Amino acid sequence: MQEDRTIEEPAHEAHTWLANLARELFQTEQSAQRHPRLEAERLGDVPPAHCLRAIAAHAESALADLPRLAAQHDLPVSTGGRAVGTAFSVVRNQVADMFLSLERSYRGTLLGMRHGVDLMILFEQVARRDGAVELADWCAAWLERRVALLQEAEQALAWFAEHPERALEAATHRPLARAFRATVAGIEHLADRLRQPRQARASVTRGSEQRAG
Repeated sequence: MQEDRTIEEPAHEAHTWLANLARELFQTEQSAQRHPRLEAERLGDVPPAHCLRAIAAHAESALADLPRLAAQHDLPVSTGGRAVGTAFSVVRNQVADMFLSLERSYRGTLLGMRHGVDLMILFEQVARRDGAVELADWCAAWLERRVALLQEAEQALAWFAEHPERALEAATHRPLARAFRATVAGIEHLADRLRQPRQARASVTRGSEQRAG
């Protein structure tokens, strides 16, 4: 009896872990379905945008499959996770990207995609441990396709190097964003001016010490 409980407890823990990862996966894929499209709209008809749209389409396909797979393996169909993923994209689009150039915003999106790949690698392994073979095989197919798409998106970084004027362009041109960037630039300029007298005084002090020596 004790041995049976010992076997059952790790299996239960694996399934509980898998359920938690499933919630995170819904969130991550919802963000992957939404945010790359927002990013692509900013970029226009250029190679990095094409890569982002392909990733978003793959995420949309995954989100169509996930509820069925989750139900088959007694996992949560996380509408809450999808809502969080949508909210994250909205917040980033409205707030965080005020700080960023197009190139930095693109790299930030790729960083999120890499997190999704890491999550799926773990999700596949835990699914196999939980005996969810069909789900694990689906994960393996997802990984093969998403990793290839991500590699294409990484290679598209070369486009920014070839178009520095677009790379350094602000990610968003909303009035609030322009005002924010102008304020930051003003603060940086003031900080530079305040540093200059200190540097000059330090230079004079060193010169005096050298003459005295």
